[in-house]
Amino acid sequence: MMEAFRLAFYVSLGQLLLGESRLAGAIETGNTVSKGGDAEGQGGMDAQMLTVTTILQDPYAMARGTELEGYCLDLLDALSKMLHFNYKVTQVKDGRYGAVSADGNWTGMVGEIVRQEADLAVAPLTITSAREEVVSFTTPFLSTGIGILFRRDAASQDTSFFGFLAPFSKETWAGLLVAYLLTCLCLFLAARLSPCEWKEPTSEENRFTFLNSLWFGAGALTLQGAAPHPKALSGRIIAAIWWVFTISLLAAYIANFTGLLRAGDEPLAIQTFEDLVKQRELEFGTLESSSTFQFFKNSRNPTHRMIYEYMDKRRDYVLVKNYHEAVQRVLESNYAFIGESISQDLAAAQHCNLIRAPEVVGARGFGIATAKGSAWANTLSVAVLKLGESGDLDYLRNKWWETTCFQKGPDPWSPLKPQAIGGLFLVLAVGLALGVIVALVELSNKSRHTAEQEKKSCCSALLEEMSHRFRLKEGARENPEKVKP
Repeated sequence: MMEAFRLAFYVSLGQLLLGESRLAGAIETGNTVSKGGDAEGQGGMDAQMLTVTTILQDPYAMARGTELEGYCLDLLDALSKMLHFNYKVTQVKDGRYGAVSADGNWTGMVGEIVRQEADLAVAPLTITSAREEVVSFTTPFLSTGIGILFRRDAASQDTSFFGFLAPFSKETWAGLLVAYLLTCLCLFLAARLSPCEWKEPTSEENRFTFLNSLWFGAGALTLQGAAPHPKALSGRIIAAIWWVFTISLLAAYIANFTGLLRAGDEPLAIQTFEDLVKQRELEFGTLESSSTFQFFKNSRNPTHRMIYEYMDKRRDYVLVKNYHEAVQRVLESNYAFIGESISQDLAAAQHCNLIRAPEVVGARGFGIATAKGSAWANTLSVAVLKLGESGDLDYLRNKWWETTCFQKGPDPWSPLKPQAIGGLFLVLAVGLALGVIVALVELSNKSRHTAEQEKKSCCSALLEEMSHRFRLKEGARENPEKVKP
């Protein structure tokens, strides 16, 4: 009876222990978290237990009480359910991603994979050629690049002394100057060609000198008006078109200047890595022993070489040990952090006074590292592709990169380009051409009447009239009829 009781007790204990080993849950032992996948897909066989190394970095792996959570933990859980394996997560001992040390050994998560202390490395681990030589990577589960993270107020341009010119781009101002000079020239030509602009036939005096034309155009541009006013139809057409042009242009200037004031800041002073090298207000650096540092070290781009030399000479001060330290330094000092753009996007989403520069270089991806030649590399790559095709990776991206900056900021502002007001320039050009054509028609009619009276050809009379007008000096010329022999 006692033997039967003991046998039943041992059988029950064995079933209990076996059930606990397959239990899907989290068990924390120091810096270790164990979880189990679903083994039903393998016909009830025991699932393989894998040791996974990771590094604490928001939002990939974060400590929440006695458990770890984050993007990489959710990804790992999805992979374990798909491929039916159990796993045990440990934090990398030296807190590094992985680089070759002075003695030739690999550090960080890559080193743990090489030394077979871990089976997988699931973390924001960048795929590089150097790492690929010692470990095998899966298909990237996140695409990223190298960007610049800084504070908005630390990198905004100072208010310019000529800030009133900011509403229009340089090209627009140049176009406006050309339009002004061309309009004044056409007005001068129309006044010279049209017979209606000559004061009296006896004195042949014309009020529209080129300087007067410039003054009239400037007065219209400022909505003040200036004398003399055109009398001929051709001159009035040009003046009317110029008035429409200036009113529309002033409205666009006022609207864009108002948008500039509401925006509260000017375009960022740091748009590219070249801008970062040229400025002297911000110090910049990256993670020590990171793939980003190696990228600039190996790059042949002159700008990238300057960035590497700057960081290498000041490595004890500008290089940071982890991502959290980098973000805190950006927040608290005049420091720009060079790192993975996707991680910088998260920092900008969590801290509304941070921003990432538009330029991103060195396109790369985060992959899961396995031992060199491991069969898990191909198996996990297929699983990652399936998660991407099903939309699970996008779901995780949206889940963990949710922004806390809910306030709606001002609409992005930029100087007004010529393309935005190209129609105004076109209307002005048509109006100027029409005014000059009307002036020529007016002159042609007078030349025809003169030719009929003096028995000349129309062409000779027209040429004589044009030569007669454009040889006048500023002011007036004496009427030939008053000249006595």
